[in-house]
Amino acid sequence: MTIVREAMVSDPRALEASATAQDAAELLVRPDVRTVLVVEGERLVGCVTERTLVERVVAAGRDPRGTTLAEIAEPVTLTVGPDAPVDDAYRLMEAEDVERLPVTDGPRLVGVLSRSALQRRLAEDEPQPS
Repeated sequence: MTIVREAMVSDPRALEASATAQDAAELLVRPDVRTVLVVEGERLVGCVTERTLVERVVAAGRDPRGTTLAEIAEPVTLTVGPDAPVDDAYRLMEAEDVERLPVTDGPRLVGVLSRSALQRRLAEDEPQPS
């Protein structure tokens, strides 16, 4: 495993920008979901976290069923390309302390890289002592 494409989940969980804050909340209550990626078609336009929902919906007094993700999504500031070296992507995730990193090809969301899954795979790839 040398490039991100080989380690990424190629069908990441994402919601359309027209989905509601309620839709995102229903995903975020699952223990394995910390961030919902927001797309328009295949183009990554932002992300929503529990904090986003609290700040931009609950605290603002907005109706989660009538608030679209396009209205509240935060910009994604950190992505990696599918052909980037896995070691570089892992170092970036460690330095920025992120668990999941969107993989984009230009503006198009093509996958997501998980730090914990990557740690397991890198450990498997290391030569075992005899």
